[in-house]
Amino acid sequence: MDRDTAEKLYQACYMKVYSFVMTLAKNEDTASEITQETFFRAISTKHTFRGESECYSWLCAIAKNIFIDGTRKAARYQGEPDENTADSSTDIEQSAIDTETSFRIHMLLHEMEDPYKEVFELRVFGELSFAQIGTIFRKTENWARVTYHRARLKLKERMDQHEI
Repeated sequence: MDRDTAEKLYQACYMKVYSFVMTLAKNEDTASEITQETFFRAISTKHTFRGESECYSWLCAIAKNIFIDGTRKAARYQGEPDENTADSSTDIEQSAIDTETSFRIHMLLHEMEDPYKEVFELRVFGELSFAQIGTIFRKTENWARVTYHRARLKLKERMDQHEI
């Protein structure tokens, strides 16, 4: 890939790919590293792009694979994650309630089986379209819609069971 094409690809897709990776990694440093590695791989191995999807979907697939590989490696060495501190500008009691509720919802979401969990996260946190989600999974847009709505129903059902 020539330098101009690589630069255009980077400029056009960097923030979208970074946002997608943030939904997976939930850490700015990790997301930045994965995004950089994604573009490095894409630019250095452009010949693997078959043109069956748009570049953004292709880059998200690369990023997803890098994230999965990194997660597998980190699982061997991972300790306790750092805890987030509450924002001191808000009411501490309300913040504690919101943080606890959010944590409980994320725990329920974490326990959800794939692909429901990932499709839900891509749609809600990644703000991806159903067409883009379908492309990432190499499925149809309709499959992504149905999977997302089933995930919402499963999450709502679990929230009702746990009175959240």
